[in-house]
Amino acid sequence: MPIRTIFAMLSDRGQVRRHNEDACAASPLSSVFVVCDGMGGAAGGEIASHLAAETFVSQISLSRAVDSLRSSNLRSVIDAAVQAANRAVYQQSRKTAHLAGMGTTLVALVHAGDQEPSTDNVGRHSAPSLWLVHVGDSRCYRWRQRTLEQLTVDHSLVEEQVRAGQITAAQALASPMRNVITRAVGTEPAVEPDIQGHCPQEGDLYLLASDGLTREISEGDITKILCRMPVEITAGALQLVCRQLVEAANARGGNDNITVLLVGFVPA
Repeated sequence: MPIRTIFAMLSDRGQVRRHNEDACAASPLSSVFVVCDGMGGAAGGEIASHLAAETFVSQISLSRAVDSLRSSNLRSVIDAAVQAANRAVYQQSRKTAHLAGMGTTLVALVHAGDQEPSTDNVGRHSAPSLWLVHVGDSRCYRWRQRTLEQLTVDHSLVEEQVRAGQITAAQALASPMRNVITRAVGTEPAVEPDIQGHCPQEGDLYLLASDGLTREISEGDITKILCRMPVEITAGALQLVCRQLVEAANARGGNDNITVLLVGFVPA
């Protein structure tokens, strides 16, 4: 059966920060969804995140408007869109003194369009129709058959230390270096994104989130909230879950801006 995307998103200042340096954007027509978490001070972070999100979405939308892209072509288009976002932020930071050094994380999904899931002759998915890209420590999770799976690996100092066996995951959460990211959009003339292909299934739910969510609540907390969602995914249900996730993070302190974007796959 053909599948299509529905989505909901919500961004919140949190309980401590005076400004919201997160941004989220979506183009349902182009099936592109993005979350960015800016850095570089209140003005710089907010400008960087919004500029990156808007540039990324507009570049994907423009490419899809002028060409009927196959899924196999989307990987290069996505990389080009990340580079365009990177240039936009980098050039803006170079032109304005008080914005020097600003940057942002980026995590995004691009779907090839409303279509039958691609399968081979023995029923396995053979070609990805969903592309995931990220830079920094904003994350993507997949909720499938009541199981939550983190799909991205943080580009952060503590993640590198955990993977090297230097510290534990619990120590990483308490580390004074936990805010240090090793890749960002806009801090250098070019950036290397991680790009993955996935084969979505009917009933899948993908969660894009800034670290204002994942620092405050655990995967177990997220799972409990998602378990309360009805079996039949609707836009209204997704909006309710967005609000519940943000409220849960705020209840745990809300020490950072909190942004969540949910993409569900339903029958076309």
